[in-house]
Amino acid sequence: MSVWPADVTLQGQYVRLEALDMNHLDDLRDAARDGDLHELWYTTIPHADDMVAEIERRQGLRKAGSMQPFAIIDQFSGHAVGMTTFMNIDAMNKRVEIGSTWYRKSVQRSPLNTECKLLMMTHAFETLDCIAVEFRTHFVNIQSRRAIERLGAKFDGVLRNHMVMANGSLRDTAVYSVIATEWHTVKTHLQFQLDKPRD
Repeated sequence: MSVWPADVTLQGQYVRLEALDMNHLDDLRDAARDGDLHELWYTTIPHADDMVAEIERRQGLRKAGSMQPFAIIDQFSGHAVGMTTFMNIDAMNKRVEIGSTWYRKSVQRSPLNTECKLLMMTHAFETLDCIAVEFRTHFVNIQSRRAIERLGAKFDGVLRNHMVMANGSLRDTAVYSVIATEWHTVKTHLQFQLDKPRD
């Protein structure tokens, strides 16, 4: 039985998204050490020493059909600088969540995230014919929430006590989405952000 969505490489000016595998291991270990991202208690970014298990976990979810994991490749360096996924895949209703995303600290607040989301949403709406693309994050993760809002996603609500975090705390999850009828406007906005001159 084929898995939906099918394997794909998505390529832009700043970033390339390719199927996650062990060839990305060394780069991703190095990326996770940049800023010790795993120390952020309200995220689930893997420790560099746990990267093999994390790649295997995501590949297992791919085989089960609930996730399509990508390595995020910086086009200028050629190195993997993070991970992202289509997750909570609903093939019947053609809905996906873009999530489990993280970037090394040195490329955060760069064009990479904007273009990554543009590539993924373009694929979701224009190739996969999705009716909605969802984003979720910890309610207290203000940086992530603002980034999602800058993409043009709308706030759907909060799933209270949605998850148990590694430290035992309970996560309230903020949920956002873009629906198919909004995609043209959101795409125009994201392309405008990418095309703006940068200092």
